[in-house]
Amino acid sequence: MNDELLKLGSHTFGSRLILGTGKFSDTETMIRAVEASGTELVTVALRRFNRDKPNDDLCAPLAKLSAVRLMPNTSGAINAKEAVRAAQLGRELSGSPFVKVEIHPNPHHLMPDPVETYFAAKELAADGFLVLPYIPADPVLAKKLEDVGCAAVMPLGAAIGSGGGLSTLEMIKLIIRDSNIPVIVDAGLRAPSEAACAMEMGCAAVLVNSAIAAAQDPVAMAEAFALGVQTGFEARQAGLMLQSEFAVATSPLTSFLS
Repeated sequence: MNDELLKLGSHTFGSRLILGTGKFSDTETMIRAVEASGTELVTVALRRFNRDKPNDDLCAPLAKLSAVRLMPNTSGAINAKEAVRAAQLGRELSGSPFVKVEIHPNPHHLMPDPVETYFAAKELAADGFLVLPYIPADPVLAKKLEDVGCAAVMPLGAAIGSGGGLSTLEMIKLIIRDSNIPVIVDAGLRAPSEAACAMEMGCAAVLVNSAIAAAQDPVAMAEAFALGVQTGFEARQAGLMLQSEFAVATSPLTSFLS
């Protein structure tokens, strides 16, 4: 497999930037940002599959983008049962095998429920879904989700919509070290430099929504994130220099000053 490609199950993607589609001021801006980002995979909440209200429907305009695949998410589900039902409806409406399992029952902090997420992911993976669960940055949970057949794990960088960046960086490093499936940072990123950092440390991709949708110029920010992801990935591929506790001379010492 070409190292330049992101592999999720049997599917491959040239872009390592995944976009969420919520919070945009209008559908036209969202579509322009998706196109500018070069993404090939976008998440859509089930409630935005609304054939009866075209003005509130994101599925139809996104489906017109031939280079983009849809990944329904289970946002709004508060337990595994609701998430499984939402995933099944999303697959029926979109025809996509991908699902982002997102279960956060407490609206005050929107932290993912690790127990309910595990049970939903296990059931959906057994049902043939390509499951990408949104999880706390928990190395033990990440490994258990890998064991039940998830296509990737998506630990949070910080709380949803917070712009807190990579506050869970050390835990994400542990997840990457032990994972045999892609690790994708999801939630909390604010700047393209943070996306580059995530890629440099070994993430397979990043998922971004608020940082782009809430930017003063979402389209320009989508382009900036695409560049950040690509830069970080290429830097990792090039091989970052080793760190040292001490200064290391860039030129050999000579005796010409003696």
